[in-house]
Amino acid sequence: MPLDPEVAQFLQEVEDSGAPAYETMTPAEARRQELTDLAIANAGKTPEAVSEVIHSFIPGPTADLPVRIYRPLGIEVPEAGAPALIFIHGSGWVVSNIETNDHFSRALANRTGAVVIAANYQKAPEHKFPIPMDDCYNATLWVFEQAKALGLDPKRIGIMGDSAGGNLAAAVTLRLRDEMGPLLACQVLVYPAVHYGWDTDSAKLHGTGYLLQRESMKYYWGHYLRSPADGQNPYCSPLDAASHSCLPPALIYTAEYDPLCDDGFNYAQKLKLAGVPVSYKMYEGTIHGFIKMLQRFTLAQTFLDELSEAVRPLLALQGE
Repeated sequence: MPLDPEVAQFLQEVEDSGAPAYETMTPAEARRQELTDLAIANAGKTPEAVSEVIHSFIPGPTADLPVRIYRPLGIEVPEAGAPALIFIHGSGWVVSNIETNDHFSRALANRTGAVVIAANYQKAPEHKFPIPMDDCYNATLWVFEQAKALGLDPKRIGIMGDSAGGNLAAAVTLRLRDEMGPLLACQVLVYPAVHYGWDTDSAKLHGTGYLLQRESMKYYWGHYLRSPADGQNPYCSPLDAASHSCLPPALIYTAEYDPLCDDGFNYAQKLKLAGVPVSYKMYEGTIHGFIKMLQRFTLAQTFLDELSEAVRPLLALQGE
């Protein structure tokens, strides 16, 4: 399918701006550039109202980790507690944080009706694998441990991540199974980077000109891993896990013009073969990162509507 007109216009604006790609910058420069880009994108736009936002810190393995807890508007909380989504943001394990994902986290809470717990993990290259994964794993355990205090139903807690966050969410899900941890109600993986490398057909076909590039992937993976040997670790490359059985139901979403499109598709197939309930959708005509562009792309709003419809039954009270 051709590029969606809104996406094509956006990519043309990026090209016309002459803005350097993140992979040509140092991590510090890329972080500053993202803040600048977001300030421009969100100028004059009021963040979506939610019932409550709690800013807190939780103990991590090597540092205290910031979290934000978003409670949706207009939701009556049952006696058993509210449903929740642990949200792990993407951006190559290097860039981004819970503040730069604030607009999306608010919309996610309101659309899904779930309490969203956005967890900030320490970033590469200052903190390489496995530190970000350890942070996200411990943040997930904390949510379950504090479920009653937070007014959550521990039987209705799912995890969601996009891009590098999808990698971390998939890794956390595998590790919870391996270590017989608490049971997640679902895993939502959006264009996840679940395999170390950049030689899939989609990476070759859409590796230049569509925002995320093959060179971007080399850049991010190079900062995240201590050495290429880490790429063989299933908590780094979840696609390569010895087994994908006994995992929670998965909702997996990809974008057509994305080097990571095949990663998500291949992971969906692996899970299906292992007997895991999977719903997979590729959004045609769009690019990596589209779900966060709520003010630019109609497809971002469509995604939230469709995600809400798909995830609500997985987070519903038993018998509903």
